[in-house]
Amino acid sequence: MNKNPTVALAKPFLRWAGGKSWLIKSLQLILGETKINQYHEPFLGGGSIFFTLSPQKNSYLSDLNKELIETYQAIKDNPLQIIKILKTFENTEGFYYQKRSQILIDPFERAARFIYLNQTSFNGIYRVNLRGEYNVPFGFREKNFLEEDKLIAASKSLQFTTLLQGDFTCNKENINKGDLIFLDPPYTVSHNNNGFIKYNQKLFSLDDQKRLSNFIDYIKSQNAYYILTNAAHQIILEIFEKGDRRLELSRASLIGGENAKRERVSEYIFTNLPGGAMNECNREVGFKKGT
Repeated sequence: MNKNPTVALAKPFLRWAGGKSWLIKSLQLILGETKINQYHEPFLGGGSIFFTLSPQKNSYLSDLNKELIETYQAIKDNPLQIIKILKTFENTEGFYYQKRSQILIDPFERAARFIYLNQTSFNGIYRVNLRGEYNVPFGFREKNFLEEDKLIAASKSLQFTTLLQGDFTCNKENINKGDLIFLDPPYTVSHNNNGFIKYNQKLFSLDDQKRLSNFIDYIKSQNAYYILTNAAHQIILEIFEKGDRRLELSRASLIGGENAKRERVSEYIFTNLPGGAMNECNREVGFKKGT
């Protein structure tokens, strides 16, 4: 997939749980030299795949998280204004809780606050209470929360995008022949048949997974390509097995906190991309081929 040379250095400016930066090399191998029309990413999150691919044509980026999409839009529109606001912020516990509790109207102040909380909170988690209020505690991180170059580079990359807030189907009508849709939903089940993830089930249920499967059928009916990542679990296999290519990638994961041991977890990748690229990926990164 050809990159836009003017935005090739753009990187994610947010920490995001479940991000796919570890998968980038594998996805590049899967894509190979396949010619892609437009790029779509309905579960945007931290955007690591989008920023790496830096598509030359218009991209459609969306997420159910309204504050997240508003932040991307503000970065696209005026990164310098956000940088100016962030320069007035402090990496202290008192300032963090003061800023967290504020009700803000200005979109650039809201975006600056979102970035600040993301960078200074505990583990960069995005979590809200039943009232929709962000409730993640201060993280006591020493790292500088303002990375000006990242924000400016991200803004340049986002100039080629249409940003939408909504369900993963909100951009359905813009999918055309030859487009690529990268799907990275919240994992409803744990890896390696270890059971269900209770928190994510509230965000994305098994019924949502089934709707996503139907959405993939629509993508294929438009003669477009899809790449789906999901947990390696029998239920996921039953929902998404469509006779397309399925690969399983094992990776290290830190389970249970800082002092826990690293264990191996497996991810499924489903796609209807041509087989040549998939075979190359098998050789280079050691995928297990699905049946």
